[in-house]
Amino acid sequence: MEERKWGNQTLIREFILLGLGNIPEVQVLLFLLFLAIYIVTMSGNILIIALVMANRRLHTPMYFFLWNLSCLETCYSSTILPRMLASMLTGERTISVSGCITQLHFFGFLAATECYLLAAMSYDRYLAICKPLQYAICMNGRNCLWLVSGSWISGFLGSTIMTFLVSKLTFCGPNEIDHFFCDFTPMIKLSCSDISLTTLVTQILASMETLIPFLLTMTSYVCIMVTILRIPSTSGRQKAFSTCSSHLTMITIFYGTIIIVYVMPKNSTLRELNKVFSVFYTVLTPLANPLIYSLRNREVKEALRKFCSKYLAFSCFNALE
Repeated sequence: MEERKWGNQTLIREFILLGLGNIPEVQVLLFLLFLAIYIVTMSGNILIIALVMANRRLHTPMYFFLWNLSCLETCYSSTILPRMLASMLTGERTISVSGCITQLHFFGFLAATECYLLAAMSYDRYLAICKPLQYAICMNGRNCLWLVSGSWISGFLGSTIMTFLVSKLTFCGPNEIDHFFCDFTPMIKLSCSDISLTTLVTQILASMETLIPFLLTMTSYVCIMVTILRIPSTSGRQKAFSTCSSHLTMITIFYGTIIIVYVMPKNSTLRELNKVFSVFYTVLTPLANPLIYSLRNREVKEALRKFCSKYLAFSCFNALE
């Protein structure tokens, strides 16, 4: 491991990610599990991206947001899982300080962007259900582009500020990060610099990027629920509630675990459970999002059916030739 002197202390150049455990038998099972999750996650989200691009009937505001969400999830999963899988397979757990900061930047950027995107999607559903006569005006192409661009830019700026502050810290040992990726809290604990400013700014950013979008999302769904309760048809209410409950489940899991890990005050119990909570929003949410938001949707299933029919017809034609 490369080291260099800083004053009377030795600066470290690499971190060791302790991961989810050291038992070889467990590592094999975890590798196979997370490999399967990664393959399904990438396949599901790439399929959604292809279907939305190829089918003109899906060129609507809702599917524009879903397309962006699927693009984000492919990047989000690829920021953490490939490095994690390689570590499980080879046993190599070291990562350079610069590589760790880079992973932290992209993770923070994509996680914050997802918070904003989910809020934008909830606003879209609020207008569609509660203000249907104003939907076409409010959700025109320009406004959709502004909402999506604002989500990506806001996430990038927040993460860039955090990364800049972390990059100014010095690390002089120990070098073991008790996590399966380079997360902010376990990483800055290893710094021998003054971390008060970095911690304060990051907590403010975390609150802005999680609590505010979460409150906006929940406000939208409260309004949606009130509107649904006014639907006279029992079957109509049940169908609407079924869709909303699925969305709310994923939103609650994603936001809830992020708030617990990054915003709530830390105690010994929460610190021990941080890695478990982190699995939910880093691994399971990208896996479930295409299923919850898209593949259960009638229009997406119809587009998938047509795509499969065209593919089979094309394959049969080539086979006959």
